[in-house]
Amino acid sequence: GAFTSTTIDATKLTGNLPAVNASALTNLTAANLTGALPAISGASLTGLTSSQMPTGSVLQTVTANILGTTTTTSSSFGSTVVAATITPSSTSSKILIMMNGGMNGFAGGSGGQVGYTKIYRGTTALESTTKGSGVFYFDSPDVYCNLSVSIEDSPSTTSATTYTLYAKRASGNGTFSINRDGNNHMHVILMEIAG
Repeated sequence: GAFTSTTIDATKLTGNLPAVNASALTNLTAANLTGALPAISGASLTGLTSSQMPTGSVLQTVTANILGTTTTTSSSFGSTVVAATITPSSTSSKILIMMNGGMNGFAGGSGGQVGYTKIYRGTTALESTTKGSGVFYFDSPDVYCNLSVSIEDSPSTTSATTYTLYAKRASGNGTFSINRDGNNHMHVILMEIAG
């Protein structure tokens, strides 16, 4: 017949079937879904929260263009104007920090010049190495180049978090200059990644 205890013979169904409330469709297994499913518009995917996004998703991006200049002759790391702040949406998120550009090097002095840069979260260095990720070495003063450093951090907070480039003169007698020419912008990009 048309009916058994668990199935209905589709060839026995004629006419228009009534609309089915989707909330009544529970416990469907993949094996019971056949045929081509209709395309879903991304515009229909609304109301997703950051906690519902899969691991590795970009949850937000903060960018900053830095026009200021920092100079130092100190042999200790000190903060520069290169900084940006992000407020993570989850304590499990990771933050990818990228800093690049600018006119960086030594003004004046003589002979070899060496400068180090590190990325800090607040006043905490994210790099344990003595030199940091950005090392500048020049045989002579008044030579400049772009900076390009990046690092991933797990701040474990949902409070506003500031990432800053720190710099120091490691050797030489010139003035270590970060973003010396304000027209040659430094760029900071902070990306929150779902953990």
